[in-house]
Amino acid sequence: MTMNKLHTKFSTFHHNAYQFEQRVSTHFIHSITRSKFDSNLLLKELSVSGRIDDARQVFDEMPSRDEFTWNTMIAAYANSGRLTEAKQVFDATPSKTAITWSSLISGYCRNGCQSEAFESFWQMQLEGERPSQYTLGSVLRLCAALGLIQRGEMVHGYMVKTQFDGNVDVVTGLVDMYAKCKRVFEAECVFESLRDRKNHVVWTVMLTGYSQNGDGLKAMKCFRDMRAQGVESNQFTFPSVLTAAASDLALGFGAQVHGCIIQSGFGPNVFVQSALVDMYVKCGDHISAKKALRSMEVDDVVSWNSMIVGCVRQGFIREALSLFREMRSRKMKIDDYTYPSVLNSFAALKDVKNAMAVHCLIVKTGFEVYQLVANALVDMYAKQGNIESALEMFRHIPDKDVISWTSLVTGYAQNGTHEKALKLFCEMRDAGICPDQFVIASILSACAELTLLEFGQQIHANFIKSGLQASLSVDNSFVTMYAKCGCLEQANRVFDSMQVQNVITWTALIVGYAQNGRGKESLKFYDQMLATGTQPDFITFIGLLFACSHAGLLEKGQYYFESMNKVYGIKPGPEHYACMIDLLGRSGKLTEAEALVNQMAVEPDGTVWKALLAACRVHGKIELGERAAENLFILEPMNAVPYVQLSNMYSAAGRWEDAARIRRLMKSKGILKEPGCSWIEMNGQVHTFMSEDRSHSWTTEIYSKIDEIMMFIKEAGYMPDMNFALHDMDKEGKELGLAYHSEKLAIAFGLLTTPPGAPIRVFKNLRVCGDCHTAMKYISRVYLRHIILRDSNCFHHFKEGKCSCHDYW
Repeated sequence: MTMNKLHTKFSTFHHNAYQFEQRVSTHFIHSITRSKFDSNLLLKELSVSGRIDDARQVFDEMPSRDEFTWNTMIAAYANSGRLTEAKQVFDATPSKTAITWSSLISGYCRNGCQSEAFESFWQMQLEGERPSQYTLGSVLRLCAALGLIQRGEMVHGYMVKTQFDGNVDVVTGLVDMYAKCKRVFEAECVFESLRDRKNHVVWTVMLTGYSQNGDGLKAMKCFRDMRAQGVESNQFTFPSVLTAAASDLALGFGAQVHGCIIQSGFGPNVFVQSALVDMYVKCGDHISAKKALRSMEVDDVVSWNSMIVGCVRQGFIREALSLFREMRSRKMKIDDYTYPSVLNSFAALKDVKNAMAVHCLIVKTGFEVYQLVANALVDMYAKQGNIESALEMFRHIPDKDVISWTSLVTGYAQNGTHEKALKLFCEMRDAGICPDQFVIASILSACAELTLLEFGQQIHANFIKSGLQASLSVDNSFVTMYAKCGCLEQANRVFDSMQVQNVITWTALIVGYAQNGRGKESLKFYDQMLATGTQPDFITFIGLLFACSHAGLLEKGQYYFESMNKVYGIKPGPEHYACMIDLLGRSGKLTEAEALVNQMAVEPDGTVWKALLAACRVHGKIELGERAAENLFILEPMNAVPYVQLSNMYSAAGRWEDAARIRRLMKSKGILKEPGCSWIEMNGQVHTFMSEDRSHSWTTEIYSKIDEIMMFIKEAGYMPDMNFALHDMDKEGKELGLAYHSEKLAIAFGLLTTPPGAPIRVFKNLRVCGDCHTAMKYISRVYLRHIILRDSNCFHHFKEGKCSCHDYW
């Protein structure tokens, strides 16, 4: 009870004292008996404390004002962003000095008012006032912030004329301006002009300039030179040099800098510690990064974000999520940089349930409106294959940037909906969004999958016009796109123009040449790749074995297959076994192919059995083909391919009842055969044809052309191969059925619409039949055309009656 009374009395006393203080303060403000010195002192205190309106009241009540009074009021308004009022007071100032002008100009510069700042800067000189080092410093900071290099050069010229180029503080601002405008050479020249008058500030600015412009080596050398000169580093120097070490993955140098930090006593500084965590993370030293994070006295969200990002990039996905949970348990202030990495983790794990939970948390905390987070949500849903949710998120982003569009375009491309990816890309361009390297790489992959050469060439031309810097990813995508569209010369041209090639680049060429029937050249590229010291990967060997298979190089294929594990430690996957079985099957070694299936180190999947079934069909091995088909019926129950292949085998053998039985079985299970279709790109438009298709606007001309083609190639020696008619009908009906296959209709349209002698490119979703393959050879000879036909398996280049596959596909 006594304590409560004491507490009440103390509270009452405190309240009365506060009211008394306010009355005294108010009386003091309104007192008209203050001296000018006291009034100016009060004006300054109120301005510094942010009480601008109170400062203005004091200013208005002063009976007389001097230069200090006017300048203080202008600076108060300018520093608080109230520029209109600052200009009004400035205009009313009876006598303007350099400080008066500088106060206003500084306010304009601080608030990014470019035109007003420079107009005042030049007007000041016209009225005979010489800018001070503070004025020049403000103007240079504005140029640096907005990248105004021409303005900055003009200020530099003024500095030389007025001999300010010897002032270390002003020159430091000049170095910073050039560096931030990406004019590093000029920054170096100005920096060196100081000779032995460099202080720690200008050293740090130069070092930071190198680091921010991506020249980590020069930044690290600058740090060494700085220490050699005996100049001490500070809390601004260390983060910059650590950033440089991280960009160059210079872990050893970064560790040495860490030692310097401890010696200089800046170890506890939160900015330095954050830079240390970031450096270790980016250099791949996960353990040291974790130690640096745990040694921090303050829970710094930037450092924790860096650690989470590092974990995600290095594949420690679960640890990244564990750190996120710990951040929440520590009540840390999670920001819009934390969530994107967490969402990336859920995308990698395909963890839909927890991803939805974090999305709910994002909505609850209001971070859904942040651009970074919204883009990450689009990306996460797209990578999880949930395109509908990704699209819904995308639609709710008010100001979509290039990352928003890229996330959805890439999502469509990666989920196999390539047409939608292309359509969305066109919408992105119509919206005025300039594509970056990431979306270019994604859209090129869509062009490659759809074999849209003309569209891909347009992308290439626009990319060159845009002035975007080439990247390894984009160059690799160009090589792949041209190779998959059958344009090996263009693929080679891009390859030769690249300054750096990696295993993906070489593999794209190896696979490209293999698919285009130039297997031996494909293997030569492999030898060249090894000569450069580039090691093959899992996919490289798929390309090599594919090349051997389609070139009939059995011994070479066996050598590469064995070298995978023995030489490079790469365990063969189902794809490699499928290539080997295809190679053995094409070579007629069905017994060895079956033995390889039986001794596989991994469980045979659909690709393996499909390869064996295809080989059985070529060689008429019905019994082994039945075994392969039965396994496919189990592994891929709704896939029509094994049913169709087995039915075709029975038909080719004249076992029509068995063929009908398989088709009835297929029908009873509700399995639909993918209809064969072919397409040709003409003047930016894709024309698609089905077998016996009569829906095209040029149908009359196309069928008339077919009649002409069949007449000419029969005269040249073509005989329809009835084995591929596969229908129990009369001879005439079978011939017409073969003549109206989709690829022949597409070729007829190509002959009608392309200039004489121009190559014709046709694409088919299924493997080309033997009759069409034979017909294409005759068409190429009769019409003197280079016909490029890409089927589901490879490219066929028909020239002068011959095919690049040597009739081995």
